[in-house]
Amino acid sequence: MTQTQIVQCVPNISEGRRLDVVEKIVDQVRQTEGVQLLDYSSDHDHNRTVITYVGNLASVQEASFRLTQEAVRLINMEEHQGAHPRIGAVDVIPFIPIEGLTMKECVEGATALAKRINHELKVPTYLYGEAATKIVRKNLSTIRKGNYEGLKGSIQEEARHPDFGEPKMHETAGATVVGARMPLVAFNVNLGTSKKEIADIIARNVRERNGGFKNVKGMGVALEERGEVQVSMNLEDYQSTPIYRVLETIRREAARYGVPVVGTELIGLVPQQALLDVANWYLQLEGFDSNQVLENRLR
Repeated sequence: MTQTQIVQCVPNISEGRRLDVVEKIVDQVRQTEGVQLLDYSSDHDHNRTVITYVGNLASVQEASFRLTQEAVRLINMEEHQGAHPRIGAVDVIPFIPIEGLTMKECVEGATALAKRINHELKVPTYLYGEAATKIVRKNLSTIRKGNYEGLKGSIQEEARHPDFGEPKMHETAGATVVGARMPLVAFNVNLGTSKKEIADIIARNVRERNGGFKNVKGMGVALEERGEVQVSMNLEDYQSTPIYRVLETIRREAARYGVPVVGTELIGLVPQQALLDVANWYLQLEGFDSNQVLENRLR
């Protein structure tokens, strides 16, 4: 019997305010045969939507192309403003192996999609993560340096040339990053203050590149509508650096400034084990086994 092939894809698009536009872009996923839309969530302050779907590799490639085509048509980066780093209408498209295929196959699928986006839509594309052709581009933040505005001025520099396409931005859609990676947890911690500098300091202290936790990326974000600030993070290996460890560190760091943690949020989907690890730690469970979870036992 042929093993089921499941690829997860989590594109991030640079639109989180015009929800009618978001729906038109997400519809491209809904209408692609062989793909199941799992989740999508928009954030006004970030002005960004994260979309999650699964399917076989060929179907995920097709859905991702259709999504990109619609986003290029509807999003003008010359008018875009938001708190989250971004370089294009479709900022990043990661392929994630879940079942029945290897990381190498996801890399090949991501590379083929990047070529097609450039060839048919004339959007310059970069490869990151396991698909990166240069070591420095494994890290997404390296490609995003300077954001859309900065890349417009530096894309002609040899070190910043795209992997596919001429070294110039699409006139309205900017550039796109495509790659392959393992599952990550997008986890945000909201703080009861409007002082963004406090979130910036804490983000700097917890992220890997400044000597913080391994496989953690983070930045401070102002949630202006709520009068709060946020430490926005990607936990790229929740097993080596679990959610609870990062949260408790942020809680301690914030207390130094007399600031409370007022809430947390998960963006998109999260592996069940990551949440079980949190429950196990906070409840101080002894000898806990995931098969004690009713739904797991039923499966």
